[in-house]
Amino acid sequence: MPTGQEIAVLVGLRVTGRSSSTKRTPSDSDLVGADESMEELAALAASAGAEVAESTIQARPKPDAATLVGSGKVDELKAKIHFREATTVIFDRDLSPTQQRNLEKALDVKVLDRTQLILDIFARRARTREGQLQVELAQLNYMLPRLTGHGAAMSRLGGGIGTRGPGETKLETDRRRIHMRIHAIEKSLERVRGGRTTQRQQRQAVPLATIALVGYTNAGKSTLFNRLTGAAVLADAKMFATLDPTVRHISLPSKRRALVSDTVGFIRNLPTTLIRAFRATLEEVVEAELLLHVVDASSPEAAGHTAHVLATLAEIGAAETPQILVLNKIDQVPGEPDAGALARRILQDPERQPAGAAAISARTGDGFDALLRKIDETLPLDPVSKCRFRFPAGDGAPLHWLHEFGKVTSTRYSGEMCEVEATVPESVKRRLKGYLVG
Repeated sequence: MPTGQEIAVLVGLRVTGRSSSTKRTPSDSDLVGADESMEELAALAASAGAEVAESTIQARPKPDAATLVGSGKVDELKAKIHFREATTVIFDRDLSPTQQRNLEKALDVKVLDRTQLILDIFARRARTREGQLQVELAQLNYMLPRLTGHGAAMSRLGGGIGTRGPGETKLETDRRRIHMRIHAIEKSLERVRGGRTTQRQQRQAVPLATIALVGYTNAGKSTLFNRLTGAAVLADAKMFATLDPTVRHISLPSKRRALVSDTVGFIRNLPTTLIRAFRATLEEVVEAELLLHVVDASSPEAAGHTAHVLATLAEIGAAETPQILVLNKIDQVPGEPDAGALARRILQDPERQPAGAAAISARTGDGFDALLRKIDETLPLDPVSKCRFRFPAGDGAPLHWLHEFGKVTSTRYSGEMCEVEATVPESVKRRLKGYLVG
């Protein structure tokens, strides 16, 4: 066992009671079962650097108000913690502040819930300034109602002018500090977003179609992104390996160019406090002209994962954006499955068919050419034509722009003018119409 690695015991809850008023959604853990939810929790724990010693599921008619799982299960957990020499207990559900305090007191080890675990992973994976600020903001908002009993841990600023009011308790001081930090983060985020908005507007000034990769976490989006663009985005088996969005150019078979953005993977039961941490990624998704919905076709849970992603896309207003269902990891599917038939089986809903389906292996490259053709067919048309342009020899900006977004076939200088023949999309032709000849 690596030095310093936490040993964790995972605890799930299967609610056996039935209620006619209970609403069911594709993201509910009972839709896919407590067992699969626990498997996902184990993957999350491993991504956070913990060694999972044991998993256990408690069946109850309803959650216990004091400890979630009941006093009998708490006594059983004590024995497991002692036997496994565990340092952490992770619950597959959100714990109320009271439940968490009661469990920490009874078990005498660190107690985390699903939200805290995901927050920790996000904090590890955020690389951009905005991502780091968003995660810290989510952590502070989550921590605020749970301050009772954690006053000592939050006392970091020490004494000084303005740190304590008349008769103010330690807890009230900590709450005030958190509120001040939240306010400071929100102001910083607005400045960072202003810069990102400017970058997006500059990209939008260039008439290139935008494509966003979406899908359940660990479906292979980053591997596909690297193969599409030649980038070197981190791609590994850990959940949320990619948190911050990355944008690159690709060339399509028709010689058109497009922008592709890699995004963070979705996950069921994503905490509400973390939705804001997706803001940068979600804006890329909402504004895209085409979505590549990447699915791990080899997973037995592919249908459930796909349903969750579709539900999430609907929540953020991207349900009507054209989609290509990219059936990834096809090299791990036995036989030679038909992409259309496999897509229908995974979607399980004939009313929600994508614009098309493509079976590929992002790892080996199988089906890659067919996917590019499918993207070319599905993107809004931007017909290509041969044109002749004449630029002032000293006006390098539009000439550079033509080389960047068109295919230059000949260049000839005549005095103070530069005449260029090129094959360009209609959008580029419109932008450079002032330089067109004939």
